[in-house]
Amino acid sequence: MNAPVTTPSAKASSPCTKVCVLDGPSGLCIGCGRTRDEIGLWGSLSEPRRRAIMAGLPTRLVEAGLAPTQAPA
Repeated sequence: MNAPVTTPSAKASSPCTKVCVLDGPSGLCIGCGRTRDEIGLWGSLSEPRRRAIMAGLPTRLVEAGLAPTQAPA
């Protein structure tokens, strides 16, 4: 008898860079830009919500002074 074919579940998208340090003044992770609450809830968020948050992370990091700004081309 053949075993049923199963598809492995897709891994949730994540901006984690394995640099998990929260910046005191901003409350943001200096590696990914998420807040403590976002990090804690990440696995329970829908994929569209995770993608929406990830879209704003680069701007968050720049505005908090945690990432270098892009030099004009």
